[in-house]
Amino acid sequence: MEPLTVLLASPRGFCAGVERAIHAVEMVRSRAAGPVYVRHEIVHNRRVVETLKQADVVFVDDLSEIPDGAVTVLSAHGVGREVYDEADLRRLPLVDATCPLVRRVHTEVRRHAREGRTVIVIGHADHVEVQGICGQTEGRVLVVESIADVARLTLPQPERVAYVTQTTLSVSDTREIIAALKARFPAIVGPDTKTICYATQNRQAALRAVAARAERLVVCGARNSSNTNRLRDLGEAANRPTVLVEEARELPRTFVDGISVLGLTAGASTPETIVQETIAQLAGWRTVAVEEVTVAEERVTFAPVDLGALDRLGETVTR
Repeated sequence: MEPLTVLLASPRGFCAGVERAIHAVEMVRSRAAGPVYVRHEIVHNRRVVETLKQADVVFVDDLSEIPDGAVTVLSAHGVGREVYDEADLRRLPLVDATCPLVRRVHTEVRRHAREGRTVIVIGHADHVEVQGICGQTEGRVLVVESIADVARLTLPQPERVAYVTQTTLSVSDTREIIAALKARFPAIVGPDTKTICYATQNRQAALRAVAARAERLVVCGARNSSNTNRLRDLGEAANRPTVLVEEARELPRTFVDGISVLGLTAGASTPETIVQETIAQLAGWRTVAVEEVTVAEERVTFAPVDLGALDRLGETVTR
């Protein structure tokens, strides 16, 4: 059987924000006397979540599910201000693992709201990151997902409007929406695509480089991960058959039949172990030669999550 060349996109997998959030939960777990509670999945990956569950980490959808006094971690996706307020009222020891890049978007939303602007969020309304972005202010915040949504907007003061973006979007799609917003509201202010995180942009660029040579593409990651889904969309937009798999065993053997070059990447919340397991799966079917395709070197690091709440158990948690 013909050998299979696997073009391995780089960068891929964990970004600095994901590593920071997971490390925070692991550190809290090592220091807390009882179970550690995390509001929503710390990152969108089943393997990561299940591993933490085995270490007595409990994931909940709402703070009301958390016992009084229990150590509480906020996920990398960020939350609205009402969550902080509730945590303060209940005196929950709070560890905030919000990605610094998401936090930057929160700051922009609050600034625009203070200056009297309607804020338009480019993103997916049902995504937890967008819900947290919208929850930064009681001012007027609207969400658009497409150019068609832009056309339907009605604003009370079209000269007083700003936009921000979800950090995990498709760069090309977002540029088109921004262009539509600027055409509709010439006075609008916003950051171009700069608030789309560096990791999302790098992984998309790497996949484009791989897609230029590969016949088909495999994206490893969770189906509820926005940046992972955008990688799949990008592959399909490049007219390459693309499959998203959460685990290596989900990859159909027939997907690599009749091809000689396969592209492989992973979303920013996907452990490298899943990528390597996928390569091993392929090697069980074909003779595999792996070639790494690198478009950028990532050296971004963030300050560790503040674990001071663990030293203030029983006190009012400040932020």
